[in-house]
Amino acid sequence: MPHGHSQDPREAAASPSSRASRARPARRSAKATTACARVQTNLSPEFKGTPEGQAAEAILRKCVHCGFCTATCPTYQLLGDELDGPRGRIYLIKQVLEGDTPTRATQVHLDRCLTCRNCESTCPSGVRYGELVDIGRAIVESRVERPAHERAARWALKQGMTSPLFEPALKLGRLARPFLPAVLKDKVPASPSARAQRWPTRTHSRKMLLLTGCVQPALMPNINSATARVLDAAGIQTLVAGDAGCCGALRTHLADRAGGLADMRRNIDAWWPLVAGLTDAGPVEAIVMNASGCGVMVKEYGHALAHDAAYADKARRIGELTKDLSELLPDLLPKVKSRVHKAPARRLAYHAPCTLQHGQQLRGHVESAFRELGFQIEPPQEDHLCCGSAGTYSVLQPELAHRLRDRKLENLGALQPSTIVSANIGCIQHLQSGTPTPVRHWVEVLDQALSG
Repeated sequence: MPHGHSQDPREAAASPSSRASRARPARRSAKATTACARVQTNLSPEFKGTPEGQAAEAILRKCVHCGFCTATCPTYQLLGDELDGPRGRIYLIKQVLEGDTPTRATQVHLDRCLTCRNCESTCPSGVRYGELVDIGRAIVESRVERPAHERAARWALKQGMTSPLFEPALKLGRLARPFLPAVLKDKVPASPSARAQRWPTRTHSRKMLLLTGCVQPALMPNINSATARVLDAAGIQTLVAGDAGCCGALRTHLADRAGGLADMRRNIDAWWPLVAGLTDAGPVEAIVMNASGCGVMVKEYGHALAHDAAYADKARRIGELTKDLSELLPDLLPKVKSRVHKAPARRLAYHAPCTLQHGQQLRGHVESAFRELGFQIEPPQEDHLCCGSAGTYSVLQPELAHRLRDRKLENLGALQPSTIVSANIGCIQHLQSGTPTPVRHWVEVLDQALSG
């Protein structure tokens, strides 16, 4: 479309074909794209030839504005506003890239996106919406000034959650928990058990790296130690690079692209000696992620740093080696199955994080493995929808996040589970804030079954 003549996304929402698309099944074949025209772009000079502009233009031109994505967008389902769905946000970003001045309203609509990437699973044209919205947010962030309280909150999240002071601050928070406002109280879990400190000491010829994460060691350390114990039971030694920290997702999704890339480079530097076999430990065979949000970010390091000559090749190799813990289950199961303790209460409800099923396109590994081990495990209705956690989203957008959480918990609760299991600390913490039913990482349940 020529600049200045883009179709208003609100008009698109009112069209009969758009309304009909909402009622259709989520997944479509590529043949569906032939019925719609692809988006045409005319980038303004400031973006032409830049890496961000080229990437955004390629993504935009894949979109056929068919509207299938609206059927699976959580915020569109809640709010019913085209500009709070993927197609509307794509138009907003397109207009900014074509020279229109973004407004505070533009920023708000982009902020409301969970980056769940459900729309990517739905899209028949393969639009990389997650990458596009990160590009759009960064541009809008540089042009629209936020209110002071929002700037302060986002700065505190970026600096506080990745700081060495986070753990001592959390300890103080636990003491003050009864007096905290609800939005913060939800983020302060109980003190970890002594079991969380038990790390295996055996050495094995098979070795894998584990990213412990920025907040997980303080908030829920048993997830990491349980991972190490399960891998140890399968004859795999878990290594940790002390200088590795936040995967980069936190800053990237808060529109701090430069900060996110800096986090990625630091992790690559920390991991490379172990990846390249430059230490006595020898080369590791994989980099394991037990937080699916970190996993999808690290797998995309090669793409994020493709234009960095000093890091491009290393970043690509890091991405290739990265495995979500669930991807290891086919290898782990034969080695641990005979050691599973026959516990009586085995009814589990499984919440698959968006970063696992949509970001990494990994489905079914956990459910099939636990069924083989004798557990009753089921996904809930609307299992494709986000729970509302989405990293820092539940702090910055608590009203929408709680509505999505309660909807998810209603569906999970219908399964009458003894325990809800998931694969990402953010989802676990967010869901636990709304239910008395225990919410745990699936690896903790497996570890407990192995230990008896």
